Amino acid sequence: MNEAVNPTQRIVLGIEYDGSGFSGWQWQAHRPSVQLALEQALSKIANQPVTVQCAGRTDSGVHALEQVVHFDTAVERDLHAWMLGGNSQLPDAVKILWVKPAVADFHARYSAIARFYRYIILNRPAKSALQPKQMTWCNYALDADKMHQAAQSLLGNHDFSSFRAQGCQSKSPWRVMHFIDVYREGDKVIMDISANAFLHHMVRNIAGVLMAIGAGHQPVEWTKQLLAVKNRQLAGVTAPPDGLYLAGVYYPDIYGIENHAIFKKLPADAKRFD
Repeated sequence: MNEAVNPTQRIVLGIEYDGSGFSGWQWQAHRPSVQLALEQALSKIANQPVTVQCAGRTDSGVHALEQVVHFDTAVERDLHAWMLGGNSQLPDAVKILWVKPAVADFHARYSAIARFYRYIILNRPAKSALQPKQMTWCNYALDADKMHQAAQSLLGNHDFSSFRAQGCQSKSPWRVMHFIDVYREGDKVIMDISANAFLHHMVRNIAGVLMAIGAGHQPVEWTKQLLAVKNRQLAGVTAPPDGLYLAGVYYPDIYGIENHAIFKKLPADAKRFD
């Protein structure tokens, strides 16, 4: 491999991972993380340390269908070498889907306009034997239509204090919710949700509230009531991480990154979270 000195370049990756065996995205001492696995793999290909930045950190047990990552390097490698070589060094639970050179001032986190998460609930009497950590199991009947109706109260710019973790470190509880769709596919209930950014445990807390409504334990109006009280202690349980996926990140066209088709639902004036 050519080790000639070159100007620093920024490389962008799309990453898929099963988070069930990791303590989350972010590097933690003495615990397995997706970041550590990726940095170790890329460092072997570069033959020097590589540090990566991601579009959005995921918690322990949370998965990604398409996490977006960038890193800077002065080492010259063919783009296929980063992908094929990186995948050869990664564990089976983490894979690089695509590799591109960064355009302009691209930053995986700060250039993002919106994130899209998918939460999958297996709604049947028996747990899954094949995907026990890839779906949240619920053995009592859920009304997906009521869940969808209740979710629409969360659209727009709101103080989501009732839906943030007690230890959330964000300076502001305000976020702009672009869309939430809840629907049934056979024995699965799926929630697709997009915002300019998310608070700690926000998606899982919303899922927990909607599941309580879908089960008939709370009225459809509960989501609207919770927004008004701004009190996490009144908002029920946090849903498990098993069914949660970072499913896509939206970037302006200038960066040349193909966006998930679901982002066609975004409003034309959608802006980055500051």
